[in-house]
Amino acid sequence: MCDTVDEVGRVVAAEGIDADYAKGGTIVLARTQTELARARAEVAGARAWDRGEDDLRLLDAAEASSVLGATQVLGATYTPHCAAIHPAKTVRGLAEAVARRGVTIYEQTPVIAIEPGRVRTEHGTVSATHVVRATEGYTASLAGMGRDVVPIYSLMVATGPLPAEVWDQIGLGRRETFSDFRHLLVYGQRTADDRLAFGGRGAPYHFGSDTGVANDRNERVFASLHRTLLELFPVLRGTRFTHAWGGALGVPRDWCASAGIDRSTGIAWAGGYVGDGVGTTNLSGRTLRDLILGRDTELTRLPWVNHRSPRWEPEPLRWLGINAGLRAMTVADAEEKVTRHESAIAKVMAPFLGH
Repeated sequence: MCDTVDEVGRVVAAEGIDADYAKGGTIVLARTQTELARARAEVAGARAWDRGEDDLRLLDAAEASSVLGATQVLGATYTPHCAAIHPAKTVRGLAEAVARRGVTIYEQTPVIAIEPGRVRTEHGTVSATHVVRATEGYTASLAGMGRDVVPIYSLMVATGPLPAEVWDQIGLGRRETFSDFRHLLVYGQRTADDRLAFGGRGAPYHFGSDTGVANDRNERVFASLHRTLLELFPVLRGTRFTHAWGGALGVPRDWCASAGIDRSTGIAWAGGYVGDGVGTTNLSGRTLRDLILGRDTELTRLPWVNHRSPRWEPEPLRWLGINAGLRAMTVADAEEKVTRHESAIAKVMAPFLGH
């Protein structure tokens, strides 16, 4: 995965794709003592896997604040193995690159079912020796796959372009991406046109794995993201927010991504990225290439290859369990603010949320 960050940069450069790629690394802030303890534990875990200072290091408060000028910073972790990129520009550029090589891309062709050797669509049936399912958060819409991957929504907001004096206070001079060690995930980046784009979880799971377009917006979550940004960066008070949007992530039952192929049917798959798909799709694509061509490579020997996640529970258990878990993470963050100790709720819920 670390090498994949550079591979994506290599490809967009080689294909002349203006993808706003900037490898500034990522910083994850610790803003309470419990979060700082989690940061230290993460670095210790990296050392146990022989990952050194060049891969992940602990920053003290002054070092962290010099990178990202948020409030109440006690420390942070930093890794260089991350890049900011514009996903839509990237995928459009890649589509143009494969089209130049003679590949035809058919859009607006909803798939109804994937079967051995064929794909049934609303407009007809397509036959192929190999079929790759890469439907991620929309997998549940396929016949017989309603419990394989669930859509969990992540929402984002973005400011208008910010002036240099504001960025002098916030930082992110190398366009580092950022997060913090709270339980309910937030994430952000400085865009190439100097906006602050900021996202997070908190939107509910919709009954029956619904992915209707209305789910891309949730005013309560947008307001929460706005408040969180102002808490982190008071300099943004009065700033105009120009964009708000969202989308469905693909989440398998064990929160473990996978790529693989069933030789008996010719059906291959990749997905379950839980929001980390911008880089992971590149790795899975190269892995599927080798699997389909029958190559034995270091990619096809990775432990996620041919991993099979268990299925999700049927409704209404799925709806009750997922939304209880999301709510528990919100409560866990509030609990830690009051007790200043590691959340008991988070410890109980962690095995169910991929931690």
